[in-house]
Amino acid sequence: QVQLVESGGGLVQPGGSPRLSCVASGSIWSVEIMGWYRQAPGKQRELVAYIDSGDGTDYTDSVKGRFTISRENGKNTVYLRMNNLKPEGTAVYYCNARLAPYSDYRVYDDWGQGTQVTVSS
Repeated sequence: QVQLVESGGGLVQPGGSPRLSCVASGSIWSVEIMGWYRQAPGKQRELVAYIDSGDGTDYTDSVKGRFTISRENGKNTVYLRMNNLKPEGTAVYYCNARLAPYSDYRVYDDWGQGTQVTVSS
């Protein structure tokens, strides 16, 4: 069984630079892509950033130049450093991983429970 667990959310002042972490654990054979999504109140969930197994990355336009995604492949861990966080960054942030378990080697998308980030002074 695979589990994704996020950490690092909370109350952040505007301009702050928190770092989110997500660890994928369990019987994992491979992890292809890891990413972060967010869902603000009253809005749909959107992709924030992703990183593939070759460390290729992409970001949504609104965070380019401010957010950095990185991963530790041996630990199946992904990070999201959020610099100069703005109030519109308030959302639940979800970790996503496209992975294959040892049970059947079939690739699927798994999700964490989400971590709340609130940007407010």
